Amino acid sequence: MSEMRECSLEKIDDYRFRIPRSYKPGMRVPGIVYADEKLLKDIRRDKAVEQVANVAFLPGIVNASLAMPDIHWGYGFCIGGVAATDIDAGGVISPGGVGYDINCGVRLLKTEFEYEEIKDKIQELTLALFSDIPSGVGSKGDIKVSAREEKEILLKGSAWAVAKGWGTEEDLACTEERGAIVGADPSVISDRAYERGKAQSGTLGSGNHFLEVQVIDQLYNAAACDALGLRTGQVMVMIHSGSRGFGYQVCEEYVRSMVRCLEKYGINVPDRQLACAPVDSPEGKAYLAAMRCAANYAWANRQCLMHLTRCVFERVFSMSWQKMGMELIYDVAHNIAKIETHIVDGKEKKLCIHRKGATRAFPPGHPELPSQYKEIGQPVIIPGDMGRNSYLLVGTHKAAETFYSTCHGAGRLMSRTAALRSINVNVLLKDLESKGIIVKASGRGTLVEEAPQVYKDVNDVVDVVHNAGISKRVCRMRPLGVIKG
Repeated sequence: MSEMRECSLEKIDDYRFRIPRSYKPGMRVPGIVYADEKLLKDIRRDKAVEQVANVAFLPGIVNASLAMPDIHWGYGFCIGGVAATDIDAGGVISPGGVGYDINCGVRLLKTEFEYEEIKDKIQELTLALFSDIPSGVGSKGDIKVSAREEKEILLKGSAWAVAKGWGTEEDLACTEERGAIVGADPSVISDRAYERGKAQSGTLGSGNHFLEVQVIDQLYNAAACDALGLRTGQVMVMIHSGSRGFGYQVCEEYVRSMVRCLEKYGINVPDRQLACAPVDSPEGKAYLAAMRCAANYAWANRQCLMHLTRCVFERVFSMSWQKMGMELIYDVAHNIAKIETHIVDGKEKKLCIHRKGATRAFPPGHPELPSQYKEIGQPVIIPGDMGRNSYLLVGTHKAAETFYSTCHGAGRLMSRTAALRSINVNVLLKDLESKGIIVKASGRGTLVEEAPQVYKDVNDVVDVVHNAGISKRVCRMRPLGVIKG
């Protein structure tokens, strides 16, 4: 840790800082951290910036090893890390650059309710959501699937749930990759991973996963709000979950197997947690195929969670979800590796983009965006903590400098262990109650581990990506009812 404190970060501008290649012999590119002076003080509290420098050793990495303002210590890569490798130049893929919760992501749906219309129902609604949506460590849901169906989920993702009647074609159009990334191969998945995944579809999970009922309290971009049908006082729902035990098992197995690739392919990295293989190698292709299975599992999971949410709203308000206007704004991943085409040094290159705790942010006009977002850019969803705010933004052309990536949340300041030592759960609950926030969790420990003070202020984090120009604010939400795992 002391070594990184001696690293002289060069200020590029008010929102970008450079780690020079000279910091460590073997760095192929510099590191760039998106932050301001205030956030930089928090960022230096752990070894995350050291990890940014370590990622710069990866074979085939182009331009820079990047970190978003929500950066904090992770496995191999920092959380909030972005790295692109040139596949044709021997670029590698690293499971540490995706993370254990493959395709952890967020989806945001709107309603036609005004807060004033339903404020007296928030407690009932929160309790009903907590009752009907399984949450917590190892939670299992009512959606049970056969081995054949589980393989279908790994190939079809969200479309599997929609075919069951748990969503619509419009939901798929408003999901990254339409909820299923091509190239998944169920044959590379272990029996243990199948076993862990077969009863967890439609479950929220634990840790920082949540479901929140929110209200829009600030608008920033009138054109985007008009295009999306958003207004101040409107009730929204945000869902944050991932690939559950299935994705964790996939990552665990491939992290172990990738270590052997370092010697096989003559790869030198300063941290074995950066174990990797060339994207075009047998090992790289196998991991990509398995990771895509887990990504599709996660998209199906969030589709199921949204279906359960719509069902709860229908029961509480005695009307159809369609009549309540419960339409999906977008679903975006923030732990994934994608093969994308980008311009590097004036030439079109096929790159492997690692986004770990980072969100895709395509600009207006991008060919992969659905028609309704061509003019405004891709919706970007940035959740905060359960006591402050969350944001909806859109991607920008300037985000080409980050391979069209931005931050994914607030970023932790305090470890879970430190939180359990220092935060009183009763004081925390009274504080949230004083703000009009109703919280339900499967354990009191989870509440303490996810207390607002363990996170950076998301308002500061979003200020950086907005002012740096890599995504632009659309609206801000505050929590009303929170379900935690």
